[in-house]
Amino acid sequence: MSEFVEGYEKMARIGPCISIFGSARTKPDNKYYQIGVEIAEKLARKGYGIITGGGPGIMEAGNKGAQQGEGKSVGLNIELPFEQHYNPYIDADSNLHFDYFFVRKVVFVKYAQGFVILPGGFGTLDELFEALTLIQTKKIADRPVVIVGKEFWSGLLQWVEEVMLNKESNISPEDVNLYALVDTADEAVQYIENFYKTHDLSPNF
Repeated sequence: MSEFVEGYEKMARIGPCISIFGSARTKPDNKYYQIGVEIAEKLARKGYGIITGGGPGIMEAGNKGAQQGEGKSVGLNIELPFEQHYNPYIDADSNLHFDYFFVRKVVFVKYAQGFVILPGGFGTLDELFEALTLIQTKKIADRPVVIVGKEFWSGLLQWVEEVMLNKESNISPEDVNLYALVDTADEAVQYIENFYKTHDLSPNF
């Protein structure tokens, strides 16, 4: 309960933000790290804050881009047995600490007006499908979900359409319209911008 209270108090006036997900293991010389920096910087210059998991890899890229774009840079850190440590690009007043994944995920979703998903591992898949499930079931309002990296994601999304949808009918045809698969920072930012030409950019709280 104390984690919820602290998170809500710190995030209550955060303004419109985009949550960026991706691997903690991605190095700065990786193309997806560099795309993450570019996406975050471009979004920050358009008035969005950036929320990440606060650690290294893609999370660091997102916070770095937010600061380069002079936008709000939020980190939702969590204790892990390996690989997680604060990155240096989080705003001092926006560095939150969590012990529980479920509380952290609520804050990720509650205060984001969109989601950008770069290549990652099990945690990234969890965050992607959590966001899609909440939108699909109308538990949260429609928000843009942008999946970045066709080479990385195409096999998974092909399986979603061929097996989940067409073979087993476990999702509806319109569910594959809940996300966009792109390759570049400009495409990712443009998708979010286009989404909010036809949707209200209203707070989620």
